[in-house]
Amino acid sequence: MQAPIPLKAPGWVGEFRAFIARGNVVDLAVGIIIGVAFTAIVNSLVKDIFNPLIGMAIGGIDFSNIFIPLNGEHYNSLADAQRVGAPTVNIGVFINSIINFIIIAFAVFWLVKLISKVIHREKAAAPPARSEVLLEEIRDILKQRA
Repeated sequence: MQAPIPLKAPGWVGEFRAFIARGNVVDLAVGIIIGVAFTAIVNSLVKDIFNPLIGMAIGGIDFSNIFIPLNGEHYNSLADAQRVGAPTVNIGVFINSIINFIIIAFAVFWLVKLISKVIHREKAAAPPARSEVLLEEIRDILKQRA
């Protein structure tokens, strides 16, 4: 009986394993998962807190029900129009998306600002590198000679 033919994995398989095992790929995956969770929180914040407050402040307008049915019929809500399959232009949903974006951008801005401040403090508190110390000593020696 003849031995089975050994199968050799293509060279790219090892490269792919090394790529996946790198720390930055795992960090990216964790960042995406946290980003999705953060987006769910922001969506709830916009939908359940900000939109009702903004709607009440400008006269009780419910953004989620601002829509234009394209078939000429009248519907009491966007949900009613969608239930019967009516084509609609969902202006309120778009407004909600804009509000979501602004809130997310604002939160990311402050998060990056905070992280930058912490990193700047750590760099300022860290002792100078050995090469910097040597260069300063050389500079001082040259000043003394002059």
